[in-house]
Amino acid sequence: MRDYYEDVWRDLPDELSPPHWELRRSFLLNHLRAGDRALDLGCGDGSFTALLAQGGAATVGVDVAAAAIERASRGHPELDFRVVAIDGALPFEDGTWDLIWASEVIEHVADTARWLSEVRRVLRPSGRLLLTTPSHGRVRLAIGGVERFSPPLGDHLHLYTKRSLRELLEDFDFAEVRVRTAAGPPLLRRQLLASAAR
Repeated sequence: MRDYYEDVWRDLPDELSPPHWELRRSFLLNHLRAGDRALDLGCGDGSFTALLAQGGAATVGVDVAAAAIERASRGHPELDFRVVAIDGALPFEDGTWDLIWASEVIEHVADTARWLSEVRRVLRPSGRLLLTTPSHGRVRLAIGGVERFSPPLGDHLHLYTKRSLRELLEDFDFAEVRVRTAAGPPLLRRQLLASAAR
């Protein structure tokens, strides 16, 4: 799987237009506190890592693809970026982070239980998790079909609804779970924005 993501990041154009950038940016900044220790989990090209730093956070960006980290380091050489194992423990002590930002990541994670357990472990007590992921409500799936959103050779391993994402976070003992839909007409929203506390 790591090779797949290495190829993806090598083949992407230099100039990227992240989907729903303004929506995700606003969501992040509304939850960021100056002085936060923040982890950008699945940082890609480092755009959100830079946004966290500009907002006053002490931040680290991590990704499973070395090609993504190379791109992020070129674009933001003043920031700390690291490669992490695709299926292992996060290389941080328990309770390290005030805020973990994982935008457009959870749908790609093979072992969601292990991943969320690691997220909980490295969050400090009362630390906050912010997630974004595509929304796959019944109407969207009925109109587009599952294959449109998760083709057999695609990298979206899980499809989430507002309800399923909320229940997943609650199952892992996250508190203050809030999940909302955004981007599109009411029954066809394309984005889920979730916040939770450890």
